Amino acid sequence: MRIAVVILNWNGKTLLEAFLPSVIANSPEATVYVADNASTDDSVSFLKAEFPHVKIIQNTTNGGYAKGYNDALKHLEEDIFCLVNSDIEVTKNWLTPVIETFKAEENTAVIQPKILDFKKKTHFEYAGAAGGFIDKYGYPFCKGRLFNTVEEDEGQYNTITEIFWASGACFFIRKDTFNTLNGFDETFFAHMEEVDLCWRAFNLGYISKYVSSAVVYHVGGATLNASNPKKTYLNFRNSLATLTKNANGNIFFLLFARLSLDGLAAFKFLIRLQFSHIFAIFNAHFSFYARLPKLLKQRKELTQNNTEYYKTKSILWSYFASNKKHFTDL
Repeated sequence: MRIAVVILNWNGKTLLEAFLPSVIANSPEATVYVADNASTDDSVSFLKAEFPHVKIIQNTTNGGYAKGYNDALKHLEEDIFCLVNSDIEVTKNWLTPVIETFKAEENTAVIQPKILDFKKKTHFEYAGAAGGFIDKYGYPFCKGRLFNTVEEDEGQYNTITEIFWASGACFFIRKDTFNTLNGFDETFFAHMEEVDLCWRAFNLGYISKYVSSAVVYHVGGATLNASNPKKTYLNFRNSLATLTKNANGNIFFLLFARLSLDGLAAFKFLIRLQFSHIFAIFNAHFSFYARLPKLLKQRKELTQNNTEYYKTKSILWSYFASNKKHFTDL
């Protein structure tokens, strides 16, 4: 079973210098690629000089995470794609349990490793933790991280378990599955595209798994920090698109409820006087309304699975009203 480890890079020479050596040293089973998203720094010349054995794919435009990987992966022939952020440190033998799981479980199409915080290695990392889940209204959350409550890794999630979505920070997928799904939705640009892809996979009967014995450390926010309003905009816009395309049931009821909940989120930003994030939510909604006809058309073309997709009906209610701060409380 051949595996390609693909690092998407955009003006990230510093990150490549810091983290690429760990990927190379600990991935003897894989072919390592760097997919450059039309960088304007000297990333490519640096790679050619310092890591001549690493294969470079040069995309002609910066289409973000979604298009960047779609463009890069179409050239590859390996059986398994491993998509790795440029700010990930991997550990010894991290690929072995993933490969073993893929070999043993034919219907497992997507895998996420345990993602710990590079800056606080005793704790899970915000973007992925021990695997992703979703509530009825399309709000994502993780095992090991609910909103800003990040758990310490005490071995509480040290089993291979089924999850709903795998983090794009370190994302394994079978090539055949990726092609069947036509890759990421490029209109997302960045954020939530992995949730959308996993939801489409779920609706076709594929399984996503969390493999705890594969461990990586993620810096997080290296490309777009959580405090950046653009990240708020992309997360809200793309989350609404994901829900519209993939959720079963009465989509208009779900959207009405979801839009009301987004209003509460905007009110929370208002209390904190974070006006730029309020405008980001409004802009996300206006963009969503403009795209709604196309999204509804996509919905008709896609399969919606009648299997219950959500872990809890409302993660907002569970966390803020019922004070359930840990995944095991849900």
